[in-house]
Amino acid sequence: MTIATPNKLEYNWAHIISLAGVHIGALFALLPSNFSWTAVGLTVFLHWVTGGLGITLGWHRLLTHRSFQTPKLVEYLLAFCGALACQGGIIHWVGLHRLHHTHSDRNDLDPHNAERGFWWSHMGWMLYKGPAHEEIPRCTKDIAGDRFYQFLQNYFLPMQIAFGVLLWLTAGWSLVVWAVFVRLVVVYHCTWFVNSATHKFGYRTYDTGDSSTNCWWVAVLTYGEGWHNNHHAYQYSARHGMKWWEIDSTWMTIQLLQMLGLATKVKLAEK
Repeated sequence: MTIATPNKLEYNWAHIISLAGVHIGALFALLPSNFSWTAVGLTVFLHWVTGGLGITLGWHRLLTHRSFQTPKLVEYLLAFCGALACQGGIIHWVGLHRLHHTHSDRNDLDPHNAERGFWWSHMGWMLYKGPAHEEIPRCTKDIAGDRFYQFLQNYFLPMQIAFGVLLWLTAGWSLVVWAVFVRLVVVYHCTWFVNSATHKFGYRTYDTGDSSTNCWWVAVLTYGEGWHNNHHAYQYSARHGMKWWEIDSTWMTIQLLQMLGLATKVKLAEK
């Protein structure tokens, strides 16, 4: 597979500048004066809160695929955690992911079409304004009218800035570097590996008509999202790790929510 350069696409300068700024900010972690085990520990915890509970559990399995239901307060809490991952507006995120499944590896309506190459599917697609964005309103009608989701869509960046300011006022600059910039960069690339690595590395259990794969190390980094071929075969399933050794910690979290009476109508693959 070769790396393709998109033709006749307009650069998305807002994304380019913001992504460059976050990555540059993370480089300050290389200064010894900014290191502390407290900062590292908080970063790891927030990786789970924002990337695991927020993006994987909330934005992906709950909102995008509706693989289970929760009380609205729990749903909003998970959505808020996802907004702190600063991966764009929640309505756009859900819409783009639904388009990915509808047009997976077939055309430009799959925003990160893996046929364009690893770089494109990993992050190159975000540097341009593609045709998939025009289709978002059509496939997000179930959440687009919700005022809370409209708030998260429009104010996820000010929320992140406010969080950074709070950390700076209470704990200093080193915690901002680690718990904001480093954490965002790590969560970004972990999420992006689901778009890139799990369409290139690993094994295939199901013939899904695309290049999706099951990749164990991506599953480790993303709380079970690396079992991507399984997910493409059964998009509605709350469980992505189908075999006993395909460890899916997000599915374990959903089981815990079930035990607590906070997850209902849990959908599973019909094999």
